[in-house]
Amino acid sequence: MSESTRRYLIAKRPSGRVERSDFDLVTEDVPEIADGEALIRVEWISVDPTNRGWLNDTPTYLPVVPIGDPVRAAGLGRCVASRNPAYEEGKLYQGLTGWQEHFVASDAAPLIPVQELPGVESPSAYLGVLGMTGLTAWVGIREIGKPKEGETVVVSAAAGAVGSVAGQLAKADGARVVGIAGGPEKCALLTDELGFDAAVDYKAADWHEQLKAATPDGIDVDFENVGGEIMEAIFARINLRARIALCGLISGYNEDDPPPGPRTFGNLLIMRAKLQGFIVLDHFGQAAEAGAEIGGL
Repeated sequence: MSESTRRYLIAKRPSGRVERSDFDLVTEDVPEIADGEALIRVEWISVDPTNRGWLNDTPTYLPVVPIGDPVRAAGLGRCVASRNPAYEEGKLYQGLTGWQEHFVASDAAPLIPVQELPGVESPSAYLGVLGMTGLTAWVGIREIGKPKEGETVVVSAAAGAVGSVAGQLAKADGARVVGIAGGPEKCALLTDELGFDAAVDYKAADWHEQLKAATPDGIDVDFENVGGEIMEAIFARINLRARIALCGLISGYNEDDPPPGPRTFGNLLIMRAKLQGFIVLDHFGQAAEAGAEIGGL
């Protein structure tokens, strides 16, 4: 009897929030590999805000995923069979495996070998803080934000996987780091455990006042994950030559229509600020450098 594998396929395009009916769970035979291919048993999948955008039929920096194909997502797995010299059985690999238990890697659909480090107990770390999650934070802080000692850095969605690492990297540079998160528990996590200097609870009625109090000298670097009203409030407080690392706009991911632009956008001109978007897929060549620094935090 053939070994079976499961895959989550896109059944239809979501409208607003994702529903279970947007996906089909199918069971199939494990695929046979041909010359030049390798079979990866996917052990971990990263569920990220960007997954929502990849369900749409709007082209972005990657081609649209057709209806009936596996849901696109980053994954981590171990090679269980190989007919490609670039893949070694027993080794870990990561990349866009999708929501499926097995992935066929090839030169046309490559994965990246994982550089396993001593002392790492769970391989999932290579998909998270030592993988694309950590690399995303590192690129935004190191390549775009470039905080200096004594500057003020604000991170939105700061209690999330990317934001929490971004804040700690900025703190390591000697910056004053302010995190924006939802609810007292997440805000306490930022200040009590992750070393943030202050936290703003965007669910509180007075969050605008909290932001002003937490940034008395203005904002030099914004690691922007959210967009919308939060980004608008941050733009109102940026300093001369501020840097904005635009990582995501998660507040609008479930909206069918694009959100209106920030009313404070003109402040970028007045303050000669730099706004730069970035995609982590462009920076895989820096993964080892990022992992080495983050692993030492």
